[in-house]
Amino acid sequence: MESVTFKDTRKSKDIEAALKQLDHRTLVAWAAECAEYVLPLFERQVPNDDRPRRAIEAGRAWARKEISMSGARAAASAAHAAARDAGNAAATAAARAAGHAAATAHAVVHAAHAATYAAKATAYAAQPSEAAAAIAAIREWQYMQVINTVQK
Repeated sequence: MESVTFKDTRKSKDIEAALKQLDHRTLVAWAAECAEYVLPLFERQVPNDDRPRRAIEAGRAWARKEISMSGARAAASAAHAAARDAGNAAATAAARAAGHAAATAHAVVHAAHAATYAAKATAYAAQPSEAAAAIAAIREWQYMQVINTVQK
């Protein structure tokens, strides 16, 4: 099978600019949404590993002030370990998206990384001829999630 090379869209710059309008806790919640969008790509590959799901939940819990930043960071580390164990490019990228979503509790720059890994997961799951369209579609969805959040 032909492999997919990830080539991001210009929309990523629009997303990064829009993210600057969100406060820290809202960024974590947005990053969690991005990661959850592609989580099935991991869970289909590794159904008995809930570390990425727990990382997404930890990020959301931190955003609600229910856990500490160190708790979210621990969950992020576990999701990245799951990524190393996944054995499939799409599943690995999806787990990394979850890890970065939780890590956003520590540093806001991780939010954009969560979105990028979600876009990578989508691309790697697509047929090579459909990867560019898949990336464009998820980046548009991510952007609209930011815009809708900013407008609330």
